[in-house]
Amino acid sequence: MTAAPRAPRTRVRRERSLVETLLSIVLVLEAIMLFFASLVVFGLDRLDPDWSALVYGGILMLVLAIVAGLQRWSWGVWTGGALQLVIIATGVVEPAMFLVGSGFAAMWVYCYVRGRQIDTRKAAWLAAHAEAEAEAAAHTEGDAS
Repeated sequence: MTAAPRAPRTRVRRERSLVETLLSIVLVLEAIMLFFASLVVFGLDRLDPDWSALVYGGILMLVLAIVAGLQRWSWGVWTGGALQLVIIATGVVEPAMFLVGSGFAAMWVYCYVRGRQIDTRKAAWLAAHAEAEAEAAAHTEGDAS
């Protein structure tokens, strides 16, 4: 006798907060920017040997990509914030990176602060909406009896 086929389980996807999404986007954009910055440092022969600019840039790009996926945890957010300082510090090798890194750090802070505000408002709205639906359902049940 064969067992009845089971329906495939559908995995419920975790809802990402806006802060998590925005900070991940900033980190990925920084990784892309570092690709071009590494090429600039390589082309200007700022490091000896030349290829070390590509190796260090690649390592930092990989770290940024990994940390972008860790933004759901508070320690991941702190790590991403620390990486902002590392990117600003790359200005020691290429002075333009002081400005570029500061711009990305400002974007990081803005996304963090504004994302938290929006997430808080969304949670309050969802709670109020759920409460209103519960009252409407209770009122409908009261009318039915």
